[in-house]
Amino acid sequence: MPRAFQAAALVACLLFLGGSPRPSTAAPPSPSADSPAPPSVSQGAIDFVRTVGVNEVHELTKSHSLWGKLLNLVAGAPQLPSVARPYGVTEDSTGRLLFTDTELGVVHILDLEKRKYLRIAGKKGEGFVSPIGVAVDAADNIYVSDSAQGRIYVFDAKGKFLRLFSGGQGAALQRPTGLAIDAGRKLLYVTDTLRHQILVLDLDGNFVRAIGSRGTAPGQFNFPTALTLAAGHLYVVDAMNFRIQVLTPEGQFVRSFGRLGNQNGTLNRPKGIAVDSDGNIYVVDALFEAVQVFNLDGRLLSYFGSTGVYPGQFVLPSGLFISKRDRIYVADSLNRRIQIFHYRRVKD
Repeated sequence: MPRAFQAAALVACLLFLGGSPRPSTAAPPSPSADSPAPPSVSQGAIDFVRTVGVNEVHELTKSHSLWGKLLNLVAGAPQLPSVARPYGVTEDSTGRLLFTDTELGVVHILDLEKRKYLRIAGKKGEGFVSPIGVAVDAADNIYVSDSAQGRIYVFDAKGKFLRLFSGGQGAALQRPTGLAIDAGRKLLYVTDTLRHQILVLDLDGNFVRAIGSRGTAPGQFNFPTALTLAAGHLYVVDAMNFRIQVLTPEGQFVRSFGRLGNQNGTLNRPKGIAVDSDGNIYVVDALFEAVQVFNLDGRLLSYFGSTGVYPGQFVLPSGLFISKRDRIYVADSLNRRIQIFHYRRVKD
């Protein structure tokens, strides 16, 4: 893991709230054909699969018909959709890849098997300002958090706007970021970074309960960001306390791990979080530009990533999602792409 500068809490907070430089409009250099060697993780290994970015979006949206090509010759090629700064990422039940783009203010939806592309820019007459989190429910309805507007937008699987909500009475959203859905209980968990809480809503946006308050004690938060539900637990990135907190779905504290540092196993700018089928906990660290993998007790098992533009390298990574098939999606923000890996269990 590359050495990162150790940041004071104030500096890290300013970085977190203020964002980072705008990405270049040019596509990143073409990656090497060689895939990185898979790191080992207790019961298995992590394999690099592919990247999805500007080139893939262009390929899915440009015309391949003879008529389309002739039209392009006469009228000029249309401007194709781009990818600027991916952030939150998820997968729906059909295997479609969905990710937010904070720079363009859209949600990209790619069906790589059927070679289809769709993007959502908000509701009619009201576009996204800063889409951050994205999640899908059991019906593949799409939930998007807009941190700047303090709202959650809901669309159907085809991108049709359904509803929006802002937290309800007594729990108005201030800066919603991470999203996680409990499909069985039909509940939406939202990290509200400026409230220093996890808000639990039903899928219509009605307030159910709030978890936590600002502080450093167990069950308290300091600028929480991402979260995920896995194996009956809620995992929260407690960013400015530089730790991961594990809670019950009702909000009871179970355990935590992590501390500020600049070496393997510590946290500096934790972002996305996800859990694989064996219970290994993956945490993106934007300053380390790597994904660290911990066991249930918070012991570092492995990590993958370094600074760069080639497969398995990152520049300011952010969101993270692991599918039921153990596909690992990492939003490689300033490289303008999603990198896909696979957790492969090794037989005993």
